[in-house]
Amino acid sequence: MEMEKRINLELRNGKPSEVKELVLDNCRSEDGKIQGLTDEFMNLEFLSMININLASLDDLPKLPKLRKLELSDNRISGGLEALAERTPVLTHLNLSGNRMKDLRTLEPLKKLPQLRSLDLFNCEVTLLLDYRDRVFELLPQITYLDGFDTNDQEALDSDPDGLEEEQVEDGKELSSECEEDGESDVEDDKDDDDEEEEEDEDEDDDDDENDEDAVEEEVSSSSNFNFKQVEMLPNLGCS
Repeated sequence: MEMEKRINLELRNGKPSEVKELVLDNCRSEDGKIQGLTDEFMNLEFLSMININLASLDDLPKLPKLRKLELSDNRISGGLEALAERTPVLTHLNLSGNRMKDLRTLEPLKKLPQLRSLDLFNCEVTLLLDYRDRVFELLPQITYLDGFDTNDQEALDSDPDGLEEEQVEDGKELSSECEEDGESDVEDDKDDDDEEEEEDEDEDDDDDENDEDAVEEEVSSSSNFNFKQVEMLPNLGCS
């Protein structure tokens, strides 16, 4: 399917300005150029053009919000200046399986300060001596090259461009808030327990006072009864 027709199909009668993700994998671009993609896709954040016979990025429109660009398995050999000029906030770039032969073709990527992940698998440039060290030196802003950092630590598959770190930070903040709420709940429970103990003590005091009053009434009643019995004894004897 031609690239322009594929774009219209992906839009599904929607507006280009409303699209944030666009996947055009395995369609075909005529003459190896980008077709049908315009500046109207101003809010595009993810663009995938894998295996579309792409050889040039000259017709790439300005995409001010694009963060992730998949261009693997094409015929690109240079012209990365277009990325530096038109995708200023790009964080992830996959150029695996293209025709990059030397480090000079990567120099325009210096102008992408937010670039964190670069993939160059199956490109001739990876055969250069000290390839990894030289790329990290050329592009000090990147964290991951071909999925690994300078310490050979593998990138998170779910988030090669740093989103996972943001989620972790959010998780830490949420955990902290939960701990504070938990401590507050414990303090409230403790206060409630103290109040219940005080109420129980008051009730015990009231019960003790009632018991004492009851004993006094019984003693008083018993004394009166015995006194009356004593008074009645002589009368019974006389009769």
